[in-house]
Amino acid sequence: MLLSKRKLRIETERMTLRTPTHSDYRAWAALRAASVDHLTPWEPSWANDHLTRKAFTNRVYWAQRSVASGTALPLFMFRRADDILLGAITLDNVRRGPAQAGTLGYWTGQNHARQGYMQEAIKAVVHYAFTRVDLSRIEAACLPENTASRGLLESCGFKYEGVAQSYLQIDGRWRTHVLYAALRMDRRGKTTAG
Repeated sequence: MLLSKRKLRIETERMTLRTPTHSDYRAWAALRAASVDHLTPWEPSWANDHLTRKAFTNRVYWAQRSVASGTALPLFMFRRADDILLGAITLDNVRRGPAQAGTLGYWTGQNHARQGYMQEAIKAVVHYAFTRVDLSRIEAACLPENTASRGLLESCGFKYEGVAQSYLQIDGRWRTHVLYAALRMDRRGKTTAG
């Protein structure tokens, strides 16, 4: 795992997780466009310019600033065997001081879903956040009916903590989410969703 001022790279068994670069635009836009039906039920509404080069350029600059300032770790997931973009994972909203916490978000292209890539990525990012970024808590939220994401979080050691009403705007409307968290020093035992 390497971290420089603006470049972050985490190696897993099958993938390289790294910050996006301008040259990733075509692969990113193609994967997002091919996965639109798979992604939009679970994400905030896409802006009209979501898939444009200009919007992607802004995303790359945001990623560089976020890593440099320590406020987020935005990473693209590339399969090492063929350097194919699989999706993305971001540890965002990193809070220091008494909280030492961050919020996890992720997406996988439709053709790469349910192959264990995201589980591998989450475990790597959580380990990195606890051991290299010195966080104590990582939070994640998903829609209650997103059983795949809930199962994924639970398989990665996240525990159910409750419900947040009107938590995020997803697909154009305010939606209630279930909340999960992983703790560096977790003594809670198994928790189950209510």
